[in-house]
Amino acid sequence: MMSLMDEFGLDETLSDEEMMTAAGVLKSLEEAWLNEKLSPEILPHKIEQVDCMMEQIHHMEENLKKLDKNDFRVGLHKLELDRIRYLITSYLRTRIDKIETFTLKILEDEHLREPSERYLSQGEIAFAKEYISNMNTHFKSLFAGMPESLQDLHTNQIMIKPNLESHLFVKARGSVQGVIVDDGENREEEVSLDENSQHILPYNAIAQFVKNGRVQLL
Repeated sequence: MMSLMDEFGLDETLSDEEMMTAAGVLKSLEEAWLNEKLSPEILPHKIEQVDCMMEQIHHMEENLKKLDKNDFRVGLHKLELDRIRYLITSYLRTRIDKIETFTLKILEDEHLREPSERYLSQGEIAFAKEYISNMNTHFKSLFAGMPESLQDLHTNQIMIKPNLESHLFVKARGSVQGVIVDDGENREEEVSLDENSQHILPYNAIAQFVKNGRVQLL
């Protein structure tokens, strides 16, 4: 998006610094989207980046109105806007899918975190709680005519957890020390990842490095 803005000067109200910041936010959101798509668990939310890009979309839409409909730049910018909208929608949809699948586990983990360290946004927390409430109501209605032993079944008895031992392709964004992996014989081994090196590793060995941005999922 920013390269088009820079080339055609579409958003003249933005300073060079603001354009660079917006470009960095878009790149960060693209990386967060890829990590979220590939990670077995839900990752810390990037709602600030989403809000920032939604604001940039609004600015670009307003500036598109100033161009002649026959200007070739209009089509290019609309394509870029569609790409960014898809990125945001896919990112949020992926997180919602994980919340619906791992609701109980996610809420259990969130309860143990400090408010400033929670992975879900306020909107996602509200959605998860409402989803669980609806699930409980559904189960009560479903089991109403069944034996009492089954009527006591609660959603927390069927908790689904993500597979944190799944193996993934990863790329080290810098030198990474202290990666602990199982050597296959129930023994732990500490390895180091060189900058830009690519590996296949179990997610639980590199989860913390994905979350702090030192490792990118591929």
